[in-house]
Amino acid sequence: MSDSRAERSLIIFREFLKFGCFTFGGGWSIVAQIRKEFVEKRRWITDEELLDFTSVGRSMPGLMIGNTSILFGYHTAGVPGAAAALLGIVIPPILIMLGVVYIYDLIKDNPYVARAMIGVRAAVVPIIFSALLKLFKSGMKDAFCYIVAIAAFCLCLFTPLNNVLIVLMGAATGLVYQEVKNRDALS
Repeated sequence: MSDSRAERSLIIFREFLKFGCFTFGGGWSIVAQIRKEFVEKRRWITDEELLDFTSVGRSMPGLMIGNTSILFGYHTAGVPGAAAALLGIVIPPILIMLGVVYIYDLIKDNPYVARAMIGVRAAVVPIIFSALLKLFKSGMKDAFCYIVAIAAFCLCLFTPLNNVLIVLMGAATGLVYQEVKNRDALS
């Protein structure tokens, strides 16, 4: 790391401030922007690390993107980076929501606003899908990963199990699988 923590924290704050201003569609579209800026462009993290941050962030209480931002910031610049990422990602939506709340009654029935939002939602889908595909490729290493993913998907869709429990079950399955694989390699 050639940059100091302070320099990295300023960059993180600036970039996350941009993400917070111009990202529509929730956490996954922000993950796509984090990937583009910090995996592809700056190479501060790998796809695998981003997938890990996103997985852990999604499994914890609170908003996935806030958790993911904190994990990313801490990993790349320590506590100052975590604070910079969190502040950068939350300041714009807070300010925008204050503005929207203030003028909501004026715009809620405006057909132009409704049409614009239809276009925004449609444009966000391919951005989210692109990030999902790239993260999927980096997370799926072998047949075992596909089996766990299919099982988790089915549990998520067809059972009332909490997502955190499904993730913990996936982690436990991975630990058991790796232990068995290591024992087989030693014998």
